[in-house]
Amino acid sequence: MHSKLVLSGGLAAITLFAVACGGASPSIARSSSSPNSPAISVSPSSSPAPLTNAGFTLTVADNPKLGQILVDSSGRTVYLFIADKGTTSVCYTQCATYWPPMITRGAVKAGAGVNATLLGTTARTDGTTEVTYAGHPLYYFISDKKPGDVTGQGVNGFGAPWYVVAPSGMQVG
Repeated sequence: MHSKLVLSGGLAAITLFAVACGGASPSIARSSSSPNSPAISVSPSSSPAPLTNAGFTLTVADNPKLGQILVDSSGRTVYLFIADKGTTSVCYTQCATYWPPMITRGAVKAGAGVNATLLGTTARTDGTTEVTYAGHPLYYFISDKKPGDVTGQGVNGFGAPWYVVAPSGMQVG
C-alpha cells in the first residue's frame, strides 16, 4: 500500500508540475462590438516570427478586408499595441511571446507607399532595437502563419487592443 501511495503522489506531482510549467495560454479575445466575434486562442508553442533581422524594409500591401496596410519585405503584417506609451514598448515576457516585436540590428528602409519620415526605432529595456512607425513600436502576431494573414486585427490581449497599421501610421479599424 505504501508503494501505491508514493506512486500516486508522484504522478500527481508530475501532473501538477506539467500544468504549472506548461501553463495555459492567456485568453485573447477579438475586440469587437459584434456578439458573434470569435475568441482567438493561440499557443506559444507555435513558431513565432523571427525576432531579429539585419534590417527591415516596410512596404504597403493591399488587404481585401482592411485596405492598405503595412507589411515587412516578406509580406508579414505588422501591428501596433494601443497600450504602448509613445515609442516605449510595454510588451515584454509572455506578451512578446505572442506578439514578437519587430527587432532590427540594421537600417530600416521605406518601401513602396511607406513614408520614410515616419520610420524610426526605439530602444527596448532588454537592449534590443525595435522598429517604430509614426511613433508606434511594431509587432508581429504569432498566429499569422503566411504573408497577408491579419489574424491579430482587433485582438484585445495583454491589456489593450492590437491593430494593423495604415500607411498614414494610424491604426486600421
